[in-house]
Parts: sequence; C-alpha cells; structure tokens
Amino acid sequence: MEIIISDSPNDVAVKAADILQGYANRGATLGVATGSTPLATYEELIRRHTAGELSFAGCKMFALDEYVGLPIEHEQSYYSVIHNELSNHVDIDPQDVHIPNGLAEDLAAGCADYEQAIVDAGGIDVQLLGIGANGHVGFNEPSSSLSSLTRMKTLHPQTVADNARFFDSAENVPVHVVTQGLGTIQRAGQLLLLATGEQKAHAISQLVEGPLSAACPASILQIHPHATVIVDEAAASKLNNVDYYKFIQQHKPA
Repeated sequence: MEIIISDSPNDVAVKAADILQGYANRGATLGVATGSTPLATYEELIRRHTAGELSFAGCKMFALDEYVGLPIEHEQSYYSVIHNELSNHVDIDPQDVHIPNGLAEDLAAGCADYEQAIVDAGGIDVQLLGIGANGHVGFNEPSSSLSSLTRMKTLHPQTVADNARFFDSAENVPVHVVTQGLGTIQRAGQLLLLATGEQKAHAISQLVEGPLSAACPASILQIHPHATVIVDEAAASKLNNVDYYKFIQQHKPA
C-alpha cells in the first residue's frame, strides 16, 4: 500500500482530487462513496470542473451502497447524496450515475443486477473509499466475507450510532443496506481510501499495520495490487511507522 500522510483534511482532499482528476479526464469508471470524509474531495473536483480544469464527460459512476427502504427523494438516501454533492454539479451524463436499488422488490436480484452492471461497464477503474470507526468499508461490517459480492447487510449498532448525526435520531437510521461486497471492491483497478480525524486513528492502524482479518474489513487493501491510503496527521496518530511512511513519500521516485 501507498500511505500518504497529509498535514490537514484539506490537503487530503486535494491529493485525492489530484488522483481522481487523472481518471476523470480520460472518461474512466469511478467508484464513489458517501459519508462526511469524501465531501471536501467532491468540492475540490467541482471547483476544478467549474474552472475548466477537468471534465467528467464519458465517465461512469458507481456508488458503493444505499439504504434499504429509504425513498430516493429522502435527503439522506445515497441517491440524493451522490447527485446533490457531486454528479449534479459536473458534466457527467445522469444515465451514467449508478446507485444500488434499496427499493427493489427482490433485493437479491437487484444486487445481482448491480454487480453485472459493474462488469458490463468494464469494471471500476478507481474506487473511492472511507473507513468506519470499526474498520468497515462500504457497509461491509466486521465479519463480512473477504470475497463477498453486492448484497444486503445489517448495520452494526456502532455504524447506526455514527450515522445518526445525519438523521433526526438513531431510531430513524435504516438498519439494512445494499452494499458492494469486499470481493466487488477488490476488483477495482485502484483503491483510494481517505480518513481524517483522531476518531479514525484506531481503524487506520488496524487497516495498515494489523492483520488481514474480517474483523477489520478495510484490511483487504493490504492484498490489493494498487491501494492508496491518504490520511491527515490525526488519523495517522496511532500508526507505528509514521516516520517511515513519510520517508517513503519524500523519496518517491519521479
């Protein structure tokens, strides 16, 4: 893995946008994520698009996950979040923005269809990821199969509590979701995981320096051929080899 330790959350967003811009400008298929962490990156991408520095024309987007049973008009549905925070502000064709269907009458069939849509698009070139405090990526909670595909999952109580800030209360957070599986995520050409803040420090330490384990689903990045982790100083605060990771960055080949 490439571990990039940045001075601030803004620096994390800028570095992530630099990577994503290279893909967007060649019409790549982008895996997009929700949550608080990617928002600054999306703002930077929108700024660059508005300035004429990049185009999403010809790109496709696939979201990681969606709540089950939440109407797409709900402001916290990931359909709404992806469109409102990113795709509506750039020049991607709306038909090329794909979100898992959390309202499908047959969720298993809907999950299979989503998995096939990714395959039909030629696979995801770069998958943007966040990480939960318990090490989840997408909504693959601890104990998730490392080879799992898109499917329905039940959220961990900690995830429900963490997401309650987006709803009126924890009782309003849906407990079931549709998520790309860890096996699905592993097929992306590059994985780009972002984390900021001390509350993510333990999860980052387990991802980077802990064992490969279903107890920390994000640890699958350890076995991906092209995984990049960008964190700020706070999120890196529990890593044992910070000086080494910084040394590598300083001496990165041109």
